[in-house]
Amino acid sequence: MAIRRQLTAKDVALTVSFTALYVVFGFLKISPIIGLPGQAISAAAIMAPIMGILLGPQISTLATFTGGIIGFSLGSFSSPSFASGTFAALCAGLTHNGKRTISTIVYLSLLLLLALYPNIGAAWLYPQVMWFQIIGLIILISPLQSMATENLDNSSKLLYGFFITSLTSTLAGQIAGSLTLEILTANADSWIATWQVITFLYPIERIIIALAAALVGVSLLKVLKSANMMPLDHAKSQK
Repeated sequence: MAIRRQLTAKDVALTVSFTALYVVFGFLKISPIIGLPGQAISAAAIMAPIMGILLGPQISTLATFTGGIIGFSLGSFSSPSFASGTFAALCAGLTHNGKRTISTIVYLSLLLLLALYPNIGAAWLYPQVMWFQIIGLIILISPLQSMATENLDNSSKLLYGFFITSLTSTLAGQIAGSLTLEILTANADSWIATWQVITFLYPIERIIIALAAALVGVSLLKVLKSANMMPLDHAKSQK
């Protein structure tokens, strides 16, 4: 099935609304970005996987990309945050819409680029840092993700579905953000020091983001369904 489709009036309304929400959440800082002084991970990191699950890959990627540009121009987003949110939404949307193979290819491609980037890739300098990212990939291709995707349409197990899907997609976003920062910062000594610090910190950070996304996402899904505002992408995924 092709990913591309024509946007409806409802899609446009959702894109505009969630773009604005994403920009606002970008001003709510929740954690500093280690290795990028003065910049922080914002609550937009929580919204990105939610948007992917609720809106599908097309609308969510458009909303996070547009919101990221606006946030970057306003100073609330850094380059890594911009990349992270866009890829988190894309992977969550693809996974929920039954395109897990494409989502896995995106995830694996990002991971390999981060690992094998010339001279300063994680595989060359500090491969231990990738342990939880690899676990995320294993979850993505495992029955855990299959069950999670099915449970996104099961009201009694919705929280589990949101959590697992948000976890794998926010890890994809974290990899994309780290890769962006890697490209912008070519100091090997700096990267070794950064990775030694975050090796056991970023897994905790991503689990917290996934939990928050699950709690907020379940509530948002119920609101959108009651208002008959779910996009075509989501409706198709339930058939």
